[in-house]
Amino acid sequence: MARGTLRIYLGAAPGVGKTYAMLSEAHRRVERGTDLVIGYVEHHRRPRTEVMMHGLEEVPRRSCDYRGTAFTEMDVDAVLRRAPEVALVDELAHTNVPGSRNAKRWQDVEELLQAGIDVVSNVNIQHLESLGDVVESITGVRQRETVPDEVVRRADQIELVDMSPQALRRRMAHGNIYAPDKVDAALSNYFRPGNLTALRELALLWTADRVDEYLREYRAEHRISAAWKARERIVVGLTGGPEGRTLIRRAARMAAKGSGSEILAVHIVRSEGPVSGSAKELAVQRTLVEDLGGSFHHVIGDDVPDALLDFARGADATQIVLGSSRRKTWQYAFGPGVGTTVARESGDIDVHIVTHEHAAKGRGLPAARGAKLGRSRTVAGWLTGVAGPVLLAVVLTQFHPGPGQATDMLLFLTLTVAAALVGGLLPALASAVVGSLLLNYYFTRPTHSFTIAEPENIVAIAIFVVVGAAVASVVDLAARRTQQAARLRAEAEILSHLAGSVLRGESSLDALLERVRETFGMESVVLLEREGEHAPWICAAAVGSRPCLRPEDADVEVAVNERLSLALLGRVLPASDRRVLSAFAAQAAVVLDRKRLADEAGRARELAEGNRIRTALLAAVSHDLRTPLAGIKASVSSLRSADVAWSPEDEAELLAGIEDGADRLDHLVGNLLDMSRLQTGTVNPLIRELDLDEVVPMALGGVPEPSVTLDIPESLPMVAVDPGLLERSVANVVENAVKYSPPGEPVLVAASALGDRVEVRVADRGPGVPEGAKEQIFEPFQRYGDAPRGTGVGLGLAVARGFAEAMGGTLVAEDTPGGGLTMVLTLRAAADGRPARPGLPATATT
Repeated sequence: MARGTLRIYLGAAPGVGKTYAMLSEAHRRVERGTDLVIGYVEHHRRPRTEVMMHGLEEVPRRSCDYRGTAFTEMDVDAVLRRAPEVALVDELAHTNVPGSRNAKRWQDVEELLQAGIDVVSNVNIQHLESLGDVVESITGVRQRETVPDEVVRRADQIELVDMSPQALRRRMAHGNIYAPDKVDAALSNYFRPGNLTALRELALLWTADRVDEYLREYRAEHRISAAWKARERIVVGLTGGPEGRTLIRRAARMAAKGSGSEILAVHIVRSEGPVSGSAKELAVQRTLVEDLGGSFHHVIGDDVPDALLDFARGADATQIVLGSSRRKTWQYAFGPGVGTTVARESGDIDVHIVTHEHAAKGRGLPAARGAKLGRSRTVAGWLTGVAGPVLLAVVLTQFHPGPGQATDMLLFLTLTVAAALVGGLLPALASAVVGSLLLNYYFTRPTHSFTIAEPENIVAIAIFVVVGAAVASVVDLAARRTQQAARLRAEAEILSHLAGSVLRGESSLDALLERVRETFGMESVVLLEREGEHAPWICAAAVGSRPCLRPEDADVEVAVNERLSLALLGRVLPASDRRVLSAFAAQAAVVLDRKRLADEAGRARELAEGNRIRTALLAAVSHDLRTPLAGIKASVSSLRSADVAWSPEDEAELLAGIEDGADRLDHLVGNLLDMSRLQTGTVNPLIRELDLDEVVPMALGGVPEPSVTLDIPESLPMVAVDPGLLERSVANVVENAVKYSPPGEPVLVAASALGDRVEVRVADRGPGVPEGAKEQIFEPFQRYGDAPRGTGVGLGLAVARGFAEAMGGTLVAEDTPGGGLTMVLTLRAAADGRPARPGLPATATT
């Protein structure tokens, strides 16, 4: 069965009209005859949204009971049984009620897609997992309900539902989003113009990145090489010279003129011939470009201009920034230079040549080529070695008498050395043979004959041939050694960068494969995996267009082991590149194994924590919960006994025991449930500003009045907290302090202001806690020394700290001066009459 398609409406904030747009599309599809149902749509009592639901078939929801309250969730099984063509599912990031089939609604959607049902859903930008920290820094609200970015990125269609902040605030003021009693709080907190503008920019940029991915895939599929200037991408060519920093800063200023511009710095590493530039300077330039928001790339290429242009076209670049040449004027005899060549062949990519203080100050002789020469260089070598001596002989025969035989030999020897430098060993040997024959024929008596009259001339010509061959061999050997050194240096740079990525902790397999693709200029790179020798290959990770699905289909294949293989498509690489490629393949296998080990370690930690919690819970149930149950049962059995006539006082005492035991059980079970909420991350505080004296006295209701001394000054600023969570935190801390305080020693509960914080200090005169155990007492099911004193299960302080941190506060333990323990609860003070941590209204979950 084919997988269903997913369409997502993406919004910047609640109320922009995602659900309305989704329902509008549903009506259009139904009018075209599509079998469509509503799997789950939440209208939040918005009249226009309710009207749009009329006329659409809705699958009945599933009712769930949680902590005494009834909730409704999407009935996945009912939707699967109904098997429509399309299902509408609202609020993709929603967290299902505990006990549901899946923890998150996007997992429900995944089941529908696997069943071949098309799904239309929606989500707000603040619910994307990778943007949680950014959204919190903007709005002050940490989103508890998130969806992995990859789930949204895999959608077949993403449509941005956009609305200006001013229009959205008008909708809010008109009561089209929230109930009237929540409008003022929302407008002054979450829906401030600055917040909405920042969220809108996040949504636009995220959507632009996704559109960019679609565009690259389309251009790759249709083999479109011309640049489409949809957005500015500026490629900066770096040589490793000192001018690189100037080029990067110039490109950054160019990028700043257009929103969404991207900087890509690239250094071409030549696979043959010496590599110019300083490795240290390149490292500095890499840091600079990354600090400016760009990316740094190494690319292997024999021809620098071609490699640079191939990279620019592959990245869909619109501009190339190069530095003016550092070569001196006479060095242009060796070629037009990289800048001139790139500008001539760039096509529709703009090329900027940036002047700098190092221009025309020289960079040494042109790089010597290795023994593996191009066609033009080989032809030039043979012409120098064969035609050169002939032309020299013609010139020398015009002079009579000539410079002398010794000088003639030196001139012919010079041509032999030049042939070795240009063309290598074979042209040089040919030059020595041709030169010796010409010397014999034209300049050795008797001339115009290959006969040599004088014996010393025979020796001279023989020495000439030997010296020519020796010089050619030495020059060729030096060229080979230069080529080897250059090759090793190029490999060392690539491997050094690879090792640096490992040390920096880069563990993304896709990023590593993308670097391989860029480095070797391939169309696609895929890491293939199989279970056994005869099992089919599956794709573990892939980048680029048209990834191959079998090693046999690849242009280059590197086997890591019997079950892993790295396959590259694009061109056939020389054997010399395979050594570096093998290192990348080995690193890809390590990254894959590391990722899986990390996943397994995470699951093992979860299992170990779950086992620890279950073991502690069993211990609590077997002892701490059974004790009050045993007391209640004994009292009830005594009251029901017909053998004893209880006096009213005895009955009252037994009933008081039952009530006390029930209260203890309620307290223990409440802490267990609170700990469960903290463990599953379902504590969602509703922050508002209030005075401490509104909450703290209520938290002391469970302890005898004489056992606590309360000191809360009226001059304290208001705090930004959740009243219910604060009450539970203070109650647990105070009950713990009273339990361990000596008889007759009241616990002091005092509050004070410290900058933008408010501290609540609960001090007792008990035995105290050693320094090394102060953190241990906040662990679940832990009591100091694990002593069985009291009737708790060791959850009070753990719950108190969890609730404090959920409100943005802290709870730590300190020594009480003179002996004892002081719990310090630090809370955020409300600033300028506004909460320091504005809360999103409870209905703003769409």
